[in-house]
Amino acid sequence: MLLETRNVTKKFGALVAVNDVSVQVAQGTLHSIIGPNGAGKTTFFNLLSGNLKPTTGQIIYKGEDITRLPIHKTAHRGIGRSFQITNLFPSLTVLENVRLAAQAMGRDSFRFFTANRRLTQYTERAMTVIEQVGLKGEALQLARTLPHGAQRKLELAMILAPDPELLLLDEPTAGMASEQVPELMALIRNIQEAGNKTIMLVEHNMNVVMAVSDKITVMHQGAVLAEGMPSEIAANETVQTAYLGGLYKL
Repeated sequence: MLLETRNVTKKFGALVAVNDVSVQVAQGTLHSIIGPNGAGKTTFFNLLSGNLKPTTGQIIYKGEDITRLPIHKTAHRGIGRSFQITNLFPSLTVLENVRLAAQAMGRDSFRFFTANRRLTQYTERAMTVIEQVGLKGEALQLARTLPHGAQRKLELAMILAPDPELLLLDEPTAGMASEQVPELMALIRNIQEAGNKTIMLVEHNMNVVMAVSDKITVMHQGAVLAEGMPSEIAANETVQTAYLGGLYKL
């Protein structure tokens, strides 16, 4: 297992946002976390990435306890994270956004006035990733001028720039036109397969989840309600009652 949580709980006062969650994520898989609004999915991602610390429980990554690591050290361990709201530098170009993301994980992360010749390795890495996500033609375009679907691709490129082993993607298709979703999800699947990446995905689009997931964990009121392959989740009567509403009944 690349990642494992052991009885992870997060409380905000009397509110239990994540309740005794134990999940195992196998290396090289696409593992989706689904559930209704308020189920604790984003809070759970915030715990995995180091944005929040659990009240109790452990998070194990590659055999190491990372439960109390600060977010920057979690990132340096090889965990990349996206957010529901697109998180870009709007006044910088596509290339500059991705180069900064690559530089952040290198030795020049805080050398903002580094000579261009020292940035060559980061520029080369950025261009490789930009081409990978299909934005080569927009490399010199300002991020704010990109349509929303392209901004989502740019955000993915920024996550990929430091070459993480685990990608935490929180609602990557949020705000996208329905016709753009298959292209982005095919891109994510290709990245996972070609680069031997492990991806954890929070997504409300059940068509997407059922099509791309190797394994699905269903959360409800902060706890794990069910877990299994897409076909098992679709046929689970408890999940149907609590969440899917018969839409994927087999």
